[in-house]
Amino acid sequence: MGKDLAEAKLAWAKLEGEQPDNNDKAFSAVAKRYKKEIFPTKAPQTQKDNTKELENLLSAFGHMPIDAIKPQHIQEYMEIRGQAAKVRANREKALFSHIFNFARSRGYTEAINPCQGIKGFKEAGRDRYIEDDEFRAVWEKAHYTVQDAMDLAYLTGQRPADVLKLNRADIKDGALWITQNKTGKKLRIQIMGELATVINRILARTRQITSLALIQDDKGHRLTYCALRSRFDKARELAGVNFQFRDIRAKSATDTDDLAHAQKLLGHKNRDMTEHYTRNKIGEKVKPLK
Repeated sequence: MGKDLAEAKLAWAKLEGEQPDNNDKAFSAVAKRYKKEIFPTKAPQTQKDNTKELENLLSAFGHMPIDAIKPQHIQEYMEIRGQAAKVRANREKALFSHIFNFARSRGYTEAINPCQGIKGFKEAGRDRYIEDDEFRAVWEKAHYTVQDAMDLAYLTGQRPADVLKLNRADIKDGALWITQNKTGKKLRIQIMGELATVINRILARTRQITSLALIQDDKGHRLTYCALRSRFDKARELAGVNFQFRDIRAKSATDTDDLAHAQKLLGHKNRDMTEHYTRNKIGEKVKPLK
C-alpha cells in the first residue's frame, strides 16, 4: 500500500470505502491528508507555495502528535524562522493554522488552535511605482513574449499567472474574458484602444499553432512562468532598471487615476482595498488649499 504508514492507511481506507484512521494523530499524517484533500481546491500558485511551506512545518512538527503542539511551540518556531524569513514565517504559521483547523474538523483533536494569540511579524507592503520611462526601458530590451506579457498586464491590471493563462478563446463578444486564479473573480475587459492594438499584434504573428494560448513562445507553446521570469530578469539587467513584474499591476491601478475604475479592473471586493493599494505607490493626489 506504500512505504509510508500514513499513506498506506489512506490507500487502504480508500479501497475499503472508509475514513482514514484518526488514531494516527501525528502532524505528518494530518498534513498529508490535508494535502490530498485540500490542496487540489487551491490555485496552482498557492499549491506551489504551500508545498514549500509544508516542508518547513513538517521538519519542525512532523513527528509530533497534533495534540502535543502548544502555543509555546508555535512561538518558538516563529522566533527561529523569523530570523531568516519573517514573511515566510507568517505564511507558514497561517498554513499550520489551516491544517490544525482541518484536524479539528476531521476529529483528530478538540484542542484549541495553538496559533491563537501568537502574533506574526509586521509586513511592509510594496510601495514601488514604475515610472513610464522605466517601463519602456525594460520593454525595449525584452523578448517579444515579455513585451506581450508586460503590455497585457499593464492594460488589463491582471496578475502574471492570469496573463499567462489567457487563451485565444477568451477573446469573444468584443471583450477579454478573465477568471482570476487567486479569487475566482470574473471580468470582461473591453477590447478597445491600446489593448485592441496589442491583441491584434499578438494574433497577427505567423507561427505553428500548437497551443491556444494567447502568449506563446517561438514554438507556439504557452509561455511558462519560469520563461517569463528569466526573460524579464534579463531585460531588467540590460535596461539597468529594478522592478518586479508584479509591480506592473500596481502601476496599472495607479495610472487609471480613477479608484472606481481601478477597483473594477483589478477585481477588488471593495474600494478601500484599491485605495490603500494605490496610495502606497505614488501618494494620494490632493488639491491645494487655494
